[in-house]
Order: sequence, then C-alpha cells, then structure tokens
Amino acid sequence: MATYKSKQVTISHPIEEVYERISNIGAYQQKLDSLPAEVKDKLGDVRFEPDAIVITAAPVGEIRFAVKERIKPSSVKLSAEQSPVPLTLSVNLTPDSDSSTNAVSQIDVEIPAMLKPMVGGKMQEAADKFGELITTFFA
Repeated sequence: MATYKSKQVTISHPIEEVYERISNIGAYQQKLDSLPAEVKDKLGDVRFEPDAIVITAAPVGEIRFAVKERIKPSSVKLSAEQSPVPLTLSVNLTPDSDSSTNAVSQIDVEIPAMLKPMVGGKMQEAADKFGELITTFFA
C-alpha cells in the first residue's frame, strides 16, 4: 500500500463547519460551476454528485470516488469504484483552534512496487490538487 498526502492546509472555520461542508459532496458542483475558468483549469476535470466525486485523469480515464465512511467531525473517506487497483481518498481534519481547522487529503493505493516510480508522481499530484480543491471551497 502506498500513501500520498497533500500539504496541510488551514481553513479559517471551526472543524464542525468544515466537516459539514466537506461531507456534503453534492453541494460542491454549484460552487465549482461558479469558479473562474483559470481556477477550474487548475483543478482539472472533476465533477460532484450527491455522494461521489468523479475525476477524469489521463491515462486512467474516469474514476468515481463514492463515500465509504464519515466520521464526524474528523474524516470523510471515499473509495474508487472504477479503478484498476484498490484506491481510497480521505480528508482528515484536526482543530487548529476554535475558529480554524487543519485539513490533509490522503490517497491510499495498492500498487506493485515496480509501478510506484511510474505512477507515484501522478498520485502525489492528485493528492495535492485535492488539497487545493478543499481550500478553494472555503475562499
């Protein structure tokens, strides 16, 4: 199992509020649609469904991450349904203070050791982009 984590980001909202927003995945599509084109381009090809995130990534194609687990107020875990290998995407939250929250996105993927050099960079990039996506929705 390989793990790829984004940089920790601090969100200027209490952990309960951040958790409620993050766990309500379908609400992000409207927010995404209202972003400027240059921000959308930076985030890549992503769309939100009521309980899933769908990401199109070359060369794999479309991957649907469905909610697998919600642990209030610290974690939301999604599992890839159409992935050639077992893959989970998690958002882990910790309180920074009463009015701010630290967030880290994490991708866990089961890939053979010989493939890690080929896909590791893309997995890290995906974790980092998801971390950016989280902060975009709190701006």
